[in-house]
Amino acid sequence: MDLPGIQTGQETLLGCVTPPRTGKAFCIRDQISQYMPVFTPKPGTRSASRILKHPIPDIETFDSIVRTLVRSNPLGCTSYFSLRKNYPPIKVVREMYAAKFAYTTPDGKRIGTSSEVYDSVEGYGNGIAAMISNMANLAAHRGKIRHRKDADLFSAILKCNDPDDGIYFISLARRRITVSSYTNDVIRKKVEAWADTVPELAG
Repeated sequence: MDLPGIQTGQETLLGCVTPPRTGKAFCIRDQISQYMPVFTPKPGTRSASRILKHPIPDIETFDSIVRTLVRSNPLGCTSYFSLRKNYPPIKVVREMYAAKFAYTTPDGKRIGTSSEVYDSVEGYGNGIAAMISNMANLAAHRGKIRHRKDADLFSAILKCNDPDDGIYFISLARRRITVSSYTNDVIRKKVEAWADTVPELAG
């Protein structure tokens, strides 16, 4: 008798057949599935955030905080080796910079908005300049363009390797700092102590 495929442990039972001659069932199993990696949840991981009293004022300040953290490594992260590759103690793994624009009539009435997203500080600066000088874009909106600096969004995610507790992440945004994927509160306290030394991040 044929049976539908079912899961048994780490392998898949595809079906069983009972030959009339022997009366004994033999089953066909998916041998490949025995060697497939299993996603195991890592228990006890945590995250914590701090809402900043004031947003980080501009892209230059934001970039300076990120680069200083990587260069000075005040958190004492260490380099590590994984999958035949060496990794630095702390590195930026993702960046996002959103520039906001408004289009207005000569008397100041808003007639349009737009937003551009860039994956580097350099792209952010160059993109803003390109938007402001794009005559075809201005003609399409039929208004004067204004860069809304205060509304811009900045974000950078850094990956850190603690010598005792392994990998965790720091997410820095214009109005928030978050530490995540840590298992020991020592990590949170260490990041908190560092943030307290940075005027723009102090609680």
